[in-house]
Amino acid sequence: MPRALSMQHRGVEMESSTGTQRAVRTERVTFTSSGTNLVGKLFLPPTAKTSGRLPALVVTGAWGTVKEQMSAGYAREMAARGYIALTFDFRSWGESDGRPRSMEDPFAKAEDIVAAAQYLGTRPDVDARAIGGLGICASSAYMATAATRTDLISSLALVAPALPSRSTVAEHTGGGEGVAALRKAAGEAEDEYRRSGKEALGPVVEQTPENSVPGADYYTNPDRGMIPEWDNTFNAMSWGKWLEYDAQASADHLTQPLLLVHSDAAASPESVREFATKVPREVEQLWLDGVTQFDFYDRPGPMKTASDAAARHFAGTMKGA
Repeated sequence: MPRALSMQHRGVEMESSTGTQRAVRTERVTFTSSGTNLVGKLFLPPTAKTSGRLPALVVTGAWGTVKEQMSAGYAREMAARGYIALTFDFRSWGESDGRPRSMEDPFAKAEDIVAAAQYLGTRPDVDARAIGGLGICASSAYMATAATRTDLISSLALVAPALPSRSTVAEHTGGGEGVAALRKAAGEAEDEYRRSGKEALGPVVEQTPENSVPGADYYTNPDRGMIPEWDNTFNAMSWGKWLEYDAQASADHLTQPLLLVHSDAAASPESVREFATKVPREVEQLWLDGVTQFDFYDRPGPMKTASDAAARHFAGTMKGA
């Protein structure tokens, strides 16, 4: 499948990912979450000026990323399919305010997603009965948590979701000793920040060309995810919050319609299946063959398939969509 083409000029993006050029307008927006100013980018479909109130989506990306990365790609795709789509920088990331910086705090990020949905609900061009959430990778878990905290999010689609249980997290961080070491590092970083204001910032991803995981050059390739807006920093204080978080905990409480799009070649497929079994309603699932986690981020084929499925899901599950 040919790579999606995009041309940007004066806030208008011409999308050809679905085979025909469609004008997707963009708008810089701001809103607040827990008193912190957040900066977002709104993607408006070609019909936005003539169709009255439209269904809208909050679109969020992977761990440690900013709004211009994979979430922007999916927001464009969904806008081309008729949805107003909002992507934004979480507090302490990108253009948004908040300190300490670069905090991967699932609890705060879930609050920010709720605030984003509330912002959409105030817009005169949005049908507040038809606000959904589209989460990619790690933010899928935060999106699910947010959906248990607000009725505004009426439907969910999670693409390449990272939904590890606490035991899975421990396994991938070196077991009990590894978890203890990360907690210690977080505590030391917090103590230093309180004492001096110095932040313990390291790279989200080491910028080395050698990586055995197919497609992992996403974060080291300037034609993919290594963009100027992303400073590739992660605050060690984050471990204190992240290790307290259980990505599986929201499943038992989800009442919204849910679509999962994943692949056995992507991250932790067993955790995604475990999550689906815990949701107290039927879960729509689409499993693709041979698609890696990173393929889902920006490869035209997987993005189109996932976006088509999400658009059908939202159209069938959100009032007014």
